[in-house]
Amino acid sequence: MKHFILASTSTLFGQGYLEYLKPAMKTLYAGVDEIVFIPYARPGGSSHDDYTARAADALGTIGIRVKGLHTFADPAAAIREAKGFFTGGGNTFLLVKQLHELSLMEPLANAVSAGAPYLGCSAGSNIGGVTMQTTNDMPIVYPPSFKTLGLIPYNLNPHYLDPIPGSEHMGETRETRIKEFHTQNVIPVIGLREGSWIYAKGDSLTLEGSLTARIFLAGELPYELPAGSSLADLKEKR
Repeated sequence: MKHFILASTSTLFGQGYLEYLKPAMKTLYAGVDEIVFIPYARPGGSSHDDYTARAADALGTIGIRVKGLHTFADPAAAIREAKGFFTGGGNTFLLVKQLHELSLMEPLANAVSAGAPYLGCSAGSNIGGVTMQTTNDMPIVYPPSFKTLGLIPYNLNPHYLDPIPGSEHMGETRETRIKEFHTQNVIPVIGLREGSWIYAKGDSLTLEGSLTARIFLAGELPYELPAGSSLADLKEKR
C-alpha cells in the first residue's frame, strides 16, 4: 500500500528544518526506525555527508535513524532493502540526472509502490510526478530523461507563487510558465504553495496543510482546490 508525502518545501519561514511536517512524519514513519536519505539534489554549499547529517538531526527528534544513500556500495540493493525514504530539496535536474545515471529511478519507484514510506520535499517532491518538467529549477545539468517516479498521475510545481498585487514586474509568472507547459503537454499540474503537501495512503490522495492549491488542466482555466480535498481525479473537481 502506497504511503508517501510530497511537500512543497522543507522549511517554513521562522521555523526549523522539517519542523512543520513533524506531525505528518510521525504518521508516515509509524513503526519504522530507520530510513534511507537521498541527498543527490544538493549541488553545492553542503556535501552529501553534511546534508545527510542535517536530515538525521531532524528525523532523530522523532526516533528515526538516517543513512545516506551515497554511503552504500550497492545503492540499488539499499533501496530494495530500505524501510523508508526521504529525498531532500535542491536542484531537480541534478537529482534526476543522478537517479537515472545510477539506474535508481525504477527501483525507488518500485519500492515506494510496494509500500515503503516516502517523504519528498521540493525537488524530492518534483520527482513524485510523471515528469520533472514543471520544476522551477535551472537546468544546470542535462538528465538522460525527464521521466520521474510517477507516484501520482500529475506534475508538481512546488514553492508555487501567486502574482503580487500592484507589482510592476513585467516578466513571466509561475502561472504563465505552467500554461506554456500545457501548450506541449496534457499532464495536469498542481501548484503547491509553501506549507502544503500531498498525502497518499493506499488509494487516498489528499491535499494537506492550510492553503489551497492551484490546479492547472490543459485547455482550461486554472482553479483553486481547498485544503483537505481529494486529488484522486482532478478532472472530476471541475
